Amino acid sequence: MEKIKTQVLTDSRSETDLLTSVEDSCSLIVWNDEVNTFEWVIETLIDVCGHSPEQAEQCSYFIHFKGKYAVKQGSYDELKPQCDAITDRGIGATIEVLA
Repeated sequence: MEKIKTQVLTDSRSETDLLTSVEDSCSLIVWNDEVNTFEWVIETLIDVCGHSPEQAEQCSYFIHFKGKYAVKQGSYDELKPQCDAITDRGIGATIEVLA
């Protein structure tokens, strides 16, 4: 009788996906207002979030026309200092947990 070799493969991808989804479960939302200029919001997104000038400008247009925009996603612990830095500059920002 011939022996049949079997190999058990584990799928580590599902564990990684789960870990990523737990870590990246929040969005940093910046809110539109009638006080702050486009230039100030763009400068803030570059300084605080590390956006490129082009990315920051695009985000500012979304914020203006949609009323709010998720400018960054990540864990709460990662986004909280950035949210605080944005609000310290007089711009409305919150963190929303993704469902």
